Amino acid sequence: MLLFGFWMDARFTRVDAFPDAPIGNTAGTNWLLVGSDSREGLSEEEAQRLGTGGDLGNGRTDTIMILHIPTFGESSLISVPRDSLVTIPGYGENKINAAFAFGGPKLLSETIEQETGLRIDHYAEIGMGGLAGIVDAIGGLELCPAEAIQDPLANLDVQAGCQEMDGVTALGYVRTRATAQGDLDRVERQREFFSALMSKVSSPGTFLNPIRMTSLAFTGTKLLVIGEGDHLWHLARLALAMVGGVKSETVPIGGNMDSYVGAVLLWDEVAAEELFSSMR
Repeated sequence: MLLFGFWMDARFTRVDAFPDAPIGNTAGTNWLLVGSDSREGLSEEEAQRLGTGGDLGNGRTDTIMILHIPTFGESSLISVPRDSLVTIPGYGENKINAAFAFGGPKLLSETIEQETGLRIDHYAEIGMGGLAGIVDAIGGLELCPAEAIQDPLANLDVQAGCQEMDGVTALGYVRTRATAQGDLDRVERQREFFSALMSKVSSPGTFLNPIRMTSLAFTGTKLLVIGEGDHLWHLARLALAMVGGVKSETVPIGGNMDSYVGAVLLWDEVAAEELFSSMR
């Protein structure tokens, strides 16, 4: 089992994901979790099947979350809406997902640190095809839409209520904005998805099932991108933190406006500072 773990760890793709001059250490452990809209590795046929559309290759981030694991107590999973207006080092004001497009994980981490005052300790990223592949590798995922959603652009047609979703459907579920509050609804579904995924990956039904575990080992380790210095045992700690209970919320939003970079969301500065200071 130990050799199997080292073999899995060696298969991960690692990237330089941390600022050259990080802020000082803050309390607990912070993960930056990113779902990129990259189509890298997908053929045009696969992109059509997954309902991703667009150009193939690297892009921006559909999902940005911070998982804060305190030394003691309940973990927090914070969604950062991709249209949040922030100051990107070296580029000025823009939507936060532009940081990933301009400078990849390193610039996104630096931007997150400067905006939140939280030290980013670990990084994990998955693209569209990877998300669908991991869900299929573990035999699907139970998710619970609050309402029926039909979105042809995301190849999604689901009814309200808990149901088992395969990789294509789960991908559409976390990507669609075809509900009343658009991106704010989407970040809630993304947190639901991530919590359900971590719960199933760490469950006996997966961990003790040799077929699923082997499929996850071969598939997941090649689809997940992690930071330099991150390892399988760090991911195991992440999963345990999620299973142990997590408080989830979105960065408090104070309003929106049209800007030269398009429609953006404005953080409630007082409430956002209260949130992040509670995690420092």
